[in-house]
Amino acid sequence: MPNSVNTNVGAMIALQNLNMTNSDLMTVQNRINTGKKIASAKDNGAIWAIAQNQRATSGSLNAVKDSLQRSQSTVDVAIAGGEAVSDLLLQMKEKALAASDSSLDTASRTALNEDFKALRDQIGKSVSNATFNGVNMINSGGTTIAALANDDGSSKLTVSAQDLSLGSTILGGGSGLTATSSIGTQTTAGAMITTIGTAIGAVSTALSKLGTGSKSIGAHLTFINKLQDSIDAGVGNLVDADLAKESARLTSLQTKQQLGVQALSIANSSSSGLLSLFRG
Repeated sequence: MPNSVNTNVGAMIALQNLNMTNSDLMTVQNRINTGKKIASAKDNGAIWAIAQNQRATSGSLNAVKDSLQRSQSTVDVAIAGGEAVSDLLLQMKEKALAASDSSLDTASRTALNEDFKALRDQIGKSVSNATFNGVNMINSGGTTIAALANDDGSSKLTVSAQDLSLGSTILGGGSGLTATSSIGTQTTAGAMITTIGTAIGAVSTALSKLGTGSKSIGAHLTFINKLQDSIDAGVGNLVDADLAKESARLTSLQTKQQLGVQALSIANSSSSGLLSLFRG
């Protein structure tokens, strides 16, 4: 290799190596600052795009969880209202049975009938108040729940409304328990025992359906939570930096940078030795 003051090949090579070290050092510092080995599309376009898509899915699952939680609360409130109705029916059957006794005097029958009507009216109040976020599943014309089940809204988890209002099909329709039902006579009291017994069975069936729906929503909510955690962990595997590894690499590159500066200094000073050839 010729000795020249115009072209210092050693310095050029040392500078190239130093620039490479500085570039690697900057990459490591960015990873440590952000905690990510792929922080933008220019780091790795393909992996970044995959991670972005999975982040979108994870974000959408937040809306799914909100829908499921809201729906579960709505169903649970409906169940609470339905259980209150069932308890009231049990008390009403007891009153009807007592009123069917032929030996009852007028005053006692009247008192039992007043108690019966108070319990009957309480059913209406329980049903109308079983509302969550403006949604009632057990009133006349109640709302059927259709909760979001996946991230694109193409799947729904449905829980059907159960009409437990007075005069509804579940309570026997027009010939069953209505807003005017009473046990004012021995005959009506005897008939009401059968009517309420049938209503108790029908309400229990309706509550079973609501309970199954609430359980299904809860199970799906648990699954969605696990799914979101798995997606978030997968995104982390794709883009997160191993900080322990990057810390060790940072120390190595800093040492390499210092040596590179020394090498460049030596290469730059080599051309000054040519001056000794021209001294007399």
